[in-house]
Amino acid sequence: MRRIMVGAVVLTAIASFGAAAQAGGQPAVAQARHSTSLVATVNVTAKEFKFILSTKKAKRGVVVFKVKNVGALEHDFQIKGRKTRLLTHGKSATLRVTFLRKGTYPYKCTVSGHATLGMKGVFTIT
Repeated sequence: MRRIMVGAVVLTAIASFGAAAQAGGQPAVAQARHSTSLVATVNVTAKEFKFILSTKKAKRGVVVFKVKNVGALEHDFQIKGRKTRLLTHGKSATLRVTFLRKGTYPYKCTVSGHATLGMKGVFTIT
């Protein structure tokens, strides 16, 4: 009787170890790589009166906009209803935006008159 119980415990432990090894094997690693590919970083330079983006397109997922103001005036950056705080010369801010759908998304500086003078554009999600 005791042998049967010990055997059952050993078999259960082996089965559990095998299932855990299978669950934590390559699929998890592949999944981690896949999720990191859904994050893109875009460097945004703001100055009078334009934005310079390191790229104007990205794939669906999270886009991290790293905005730096190199101009003399205060600027902010707005896209998809989210925006940075007002940035003075030399200051930076990071804006994380999730894009679930392909399409075009306008961006602009919300300081009065800046968008009219050229601080606007369109970002494309593919």
